[in-house]
Amino acid sequence: MPSWKEIKRFCERDGWELFKETDHYFYRKMMPDGTLKRTKVSRGSKKVNGHLWNTILKKELQVTIEYFNSKI
Repeated sequence: MPSWKEIKRFCERDGWELFKETDHYFYRKMMPDGTLKRTKVSRGSKKVNGHLWNTILKKELQVTIEYFNSKI
């Protein structure tokens, strides 16, 4: 399981735009087909638990684990 810092690093390296900073980082990425992907990243440094990580990976980032790992 990745840490929140690794998810933040992924977003930065994969071209996501940081559009809001509060107690979380809010990122978005416009895809070539016009869809907008969004995710929220905690400022914490702990590991993301399995169920939450699977949801973030599949529904928010919409990438494979191999692609994610290649960017961190």
